[in-house]
Amino acid sequence: MRYRPFGVSGAAISTLTLNLGVDALSRGVNAANELIFSALEAGINSYRLETADPVLAEVVGQALSNVDRKLLNVSLELGAGDGRRGSARDFSAEGMTGAIDRCLHVSGLGWIDVALLEEPGEDELPQSSLNALKALRATERVRYLGVSGSGDVMDTYVSTGAFDVLGTPFHVNVDWKIRSRVRAAREQDMAILAYDYFPAELDTEKKAATVHQPKKGLFGFGGPKTKDNPLAHAGTFAFLHRTPHWTAEAICLAHAMTDPAISSVLVSARDAERLNALASVPERDMPPGLAAQIEMARVAA
Repeated sequence: MRYRPFGVSGAAISTLTLNLGVDALSRGVNAANELIFSALEAGINSYRLETADPVLAEVVGQALSNVDRKLLNVSLELGAGDGRRGSARDFSAEGMTGAIDRCLHVSGLGWIDVALLEEPGEDELPQSSLNALKALRATERVRYLGVSGSGDVMDTYVSTGAFDVLGTPFHVNVDWKIRSRVRAAREQDMAILAYDYFPAELDTEKKAATVHQPKKGLFGFGGPKTKDNPLAHAGTFAFLHRTPHWTAEAICLAHAMTDPAISSVLVSARDAERLNALASVPERDMPPGLAAQIEMARVAA
């Protein structure tokens, strides 16, 4: 595992962050513990809780209890409910304070490194909520404040200078608005947590080969003719699925980690086998020429 500075905090964070939601408990507590232990053995010191679900927080806290807390980075996503079906977004001062306090109480973590607000709308954060977040940071129940999302409103939140961390989608085909936002966040000394490194639009060779092509017209006519054309997929992302000894997902993950602005990339795994496969990627060097192929495919859009 490799490590990078976490913004200007002085802390080091693993280039992979294990994302944990209530689905991590679907196979039982023992399986969830095994997954977290495998992550620790792989050198992953960064974890994100998708919700403030108390059962999830308790399991994660117990699994991490034997590690020096100062060596860990634990983020808590706020605004996605508490993991129960039908639970509502709550960015109120009382809601966020209560969620963090409950999480700390059952987990025994001592503090949350990053309170990460999940795509708050332009009018979803009243001054009382911002004051509550500042109070949580002042009392060291939370170390850093962050926002996460892909909408244009993220530009506004980045520009305020009130947040320390930006969670953002980041992949080989991400648009220029996201790239510009990442640069602006780095200029604000924000740490960047990347997610969605392997989007659905690229997860099969067929989709990767046609992601930039115009859609077919009525009744399927009007699309580009690619049959029997050896150069039909030149300038596309089809090569992601054709690179020997590499999966398309591994290439996309490795590419996200090549950007020095990215502190860590969020990954999800149901079991230790998949986690170990993902954890091996930071130690691999991308094949020569892949970076150029990615860039050519991007500019072909």
